[in-house]
Amino acid sequence: MRKPLFLAAFAAACLAGTAVSAQTLRIALSSEPTAVDPHYHDLSPNNALAQHIFDSLVRQDEQQKLHPNLATSWQNDGKNRWTFKLRDGVKFTNGKPFTAEDVVFTFCRTLKNETKVSDSFADITGNFASVEMPDAQTLVINTKEPEPLLPNLLSGLSILSASIVEHGPISYDIAKNCGVTGAWPTVTGFNDGTLAIGTGPYKLKSYVRGSAIELERNPSYWGKAEPWATVRLLPVTNAGPRLAGLLAGDYDVIENPAARDLGRIKGDKRFGHVITPSTRVVYFQLDVARDQSPFVKSEDGKNPLKDLRVRKAMSLAIDRDAIVKRIMDGAAEPAYQYLPTGMSGTRPNPPKLAYDPAQAKKLLAEAGYAKGFQLTLSTTNDRYINDSQITQAVAQYLTQVGIKTEVDAMTRAIYFPRRAKKEFSVAIGGWGSGTGEAASFLRQWPPTPNEAKTIGGSNYGGYKNDQFDKLIREAISTLDDNKRSQLLQEAGKIVVEDYAFIPLHFESGIWAFKSELDVKGRADQYMLAMSVKPKAK
Repeated sequence: MRKPLFLAAFAAACLAGTAVSAQTLRIALSSEPTAVDPHYHDLSPNNALAQHIFDSLVRQDEQQKLHPNLATSWQNDGKNRWTFKLRDGVKFTNGKPFTAEDVVFTFCRTLKNETKVSDSFADITGNFASVEMPDAQTLVINTKEPEPLLPNLLSGLSILSASIVEHGPISYDIAKNCGVTGAWPTVTGFNDGTLAIGTGPYKLKSYVRGSAIELERNPSYWGKAEPWATVRLLPVTNAGPRLAGLLAGDYDVIENPAARDLGRIKGDKRFGHVITPSTRVVYFQLDVARDQSPFVKSEDGKNPLKDLRVRKAMSLAIDRDAIVKRIMDGAAEPAYQYLPTGMSGTRPNPPKLAYDPAQAKKLLAEAGYAKGFQLTLSTTNDRYINDSQITQAVAQYLTQVGIKTEVDAMTRAIYFPRRAKKEFSVAIGGWGSGTGEAASFLRQWPPTPNEAKTIGGSNYGGYKNDQFDKLIREAISTLDDNKRSQLLQEAGKIVVEDYAFIPLHFESGIWAFKSELDVKGRADQYMLAMSVKPKAK
């Protein structure tokens, strides 16, 4: 029997809908997330993964502008008090409703996280004097010091469900364990999926280190449904195989192909690409505090890195323009401060950090190291774009001025815990401003750590400058934007001229993809499935 025309059309529409909903998006990652736990390590690949599964109170778009998320609005009283109104009707993937209690539990967990690397996210909540819940959809945060950028900071903090632990009434009372009566969650429970309960657009299906991360669309997501039923995130740390996989049809999107290889897809209608400047500065952090540093050997037995002349000589020995041109293939900009010029808190016309090997040798001689010394540069080989190649190039530049330099490259899973234990003498770093302001780097890396570790949490090299400390502490608690910007400019100038953090360049994010897709590049370099849509036809 022949079906009526309208039934045939209906069946065809259903089949079409099924085909779309069954689509799988395959993404090749240049750097693999080290955990599903969103508070394990404040690391871009981890933060990007977290945004699929969890939500934050505030969301940043591709250009790092703020938008409502789990919080629909926020207001500051001009001092230390912030009030956030929370979104109603949101549910976690286990069916539990989202309320202010979940946010308070999340804040507490950042301070009760025994399996975290470094002080990830505790630098935010460590400044909270109290957190109140007038009702289930209202949150009032009183900070110890004024925090003008609190919404920006909270945009990177994933909200967990309090239901993943045993608890009584939740309160922001650290001394009383915040009302938690059972064990605090550890990274293992997130990685096996047990505790990966969020309100994000996707749910975790499986996480296999070194193999794949599989996500599936969250049917109870409060926002607009994503077009992909399944997302596969595949770690492919070598740029060559990533591009080859795209050309072969194994991947739909790849991040960070080598810029020099883009010629293979330019002009090919099957593919597209986008290059987006980022706020990520790549730099080296020097051990400037210890009298004997583990990977420095000098004839006098001292640590030459404590001498400003030596540190400046190291900067003068590096040809940043050549690194950008030859290693980064032009997909980067030389860095003369820690955030791109023009962004809030940056110097408008920073002096160029010159390449002058002759002057470098002269400074080394003045410091008593005419014959140089021995040094090892420690680096990742799977985190930043061309990280080990960059370090090799810097080692050659230093060797040319008399500093006999070797390179110790390792995976980031080994590197970051070792760096946090201060095991290196000169360590590579890459920092993308999560707030879009110069304070992001300047409050995290160079300050003398305070007791709460809300600043200086990553000062592994022991840098200390009293004038800088005074400026940065004043800057981060100044609510007036113009005054804060001026203070940040002064603070940044001091750090650059002390050469304890030697900036190299700002990365650009690169994405290549099949032409039937529309991909938005992000200034924070996050690879998000939410930034990938089928191209409108």
